[in-house]
Amino acid sequence: MVVTTTQTGLPLFVLGQGRDPHSERGVECPGELPAASDPGLVARARAAKEALGDRLFVLGHHYQRDEVIQFADVTGDSFKLASEAAARPHAEYIVFCGVHFMAESADILTSDDQRVVLPDMAAGCSMADMATFDQVEECWEALEDAGIADQVVPITYMNSSADIKAFCGRNGGAVCTSSNARRALEWAFQRGRKVLFLPDQHLGRNTAVLELGMGLDDCVVYNPHRPEGGLIRQQLGDAKMILWRGHCSVHGRFTPECVDDVRERIPGVNVLVHPECRHEVVLKADHVGSTEYIIRKLREAPAGSAWAIGTELNLVKRLAQEFPDKQITFLDRTVCYCSTMNRIDLPHLVWALESLAAGQVVNQITVDADTAHWAKVALDRMLALP
Repeated sequence: MVVTTTQTGLPLFVLGQGRDPHSERGVECPGELPAASDPGLVARARAAKEALGDRLFVLGHHYQRDEVIQFADVTGDSFKLASEAAARPHAEYIVFCGVHFMAESADILTSDDQRVVLPDMAAGCSMADMATFDQVEECWEALEDAGIADQVVPITYMNSSADIKAFCGRNGGAVCTSSNARRALEWAFQRGRKVLFLPDQHLGRNTAVLELGMGLDDCVVYNPHRPEGGLIRQQLGDAKMILWRGHCSVHGRFTPECVDDVRERIPGVNVLVHPECRHEVVLKADHVGSTEYIIRKLREAPAGSAWAIGTELNLVKRLAQEFPDKQITFLDRTVCYCSTMNRIDLPHLVWALESLAAGQVVNQITVDADTAHWAKVALDRMLALP
């Protein structure tokens, strides 16, 4: 294998050869995965789940594949699922079909006797990975140097690592979801003059401008890859919202042109998008809301109505199947699944379940006690929101 070392000391691997353990959470399983072509996978998953009985609780995020969702005991968004896990203290094993930060939240909210398992450790979240602990610490130091850190309340979106949730807990901040972002920001502005919003700039901007009545000039974007975030002290001093330069790779791909195109193709269509979409897309949409809001809106919609949905494709396809009396389409002509959500497939789920049934705990997600404590402080502050 040929490895070239750059001036920064980082290795460059020939395509398809080698791996970097420092940048990959783990793309290998410590065991044999069943073949994806195995026609008995469904039966094997059922048998393993039946053998585990009440000792097992399977969570499935809305964006998961149908082949996985069929085995979920509960489906929902990330916070709902973590809360559901906490409400099942009798379940010895929590198998989280989602991504890494979600399984971390489940581990934080469940008891020490419960084991949280992520079927594929490579199932991460590109948005969550855009804000590392070291980067956020550097940002906070920049705010201290600018003399404004004592005026800033950090708020992190649920789609963030346990480290970032803990950072917010330690520094007087809280967690929010896309459903309660407005309430979280109102809470924060009662305690400080500014908010550092992590890691999704779009949710922060959309909430501040469209729900709290701020102007776009009240928001600045902190870029962790530039010195001082690419901002001068006056910008930091003038801003009310300091937005982290992060985004969702799926929701960020929707454009205003997508909205114009679907309106031209489908007269009378209702455009319904997630608040992780770009501000200019949200402005063109008819309705904006969280995943749970999107599902509820379609459930309540009249038969025969047409809808273009700006969120992850697995969910959009499932909604189209669930509500065949409505015309439901993906907002973008180019289909796009969440590549990391899609990591968990039936072979990985079968492997995890069969391993547990055999008494072997695999891919356990564990958050250290100090991080878990402060992350829970931030989560509890969110739960206490009016």
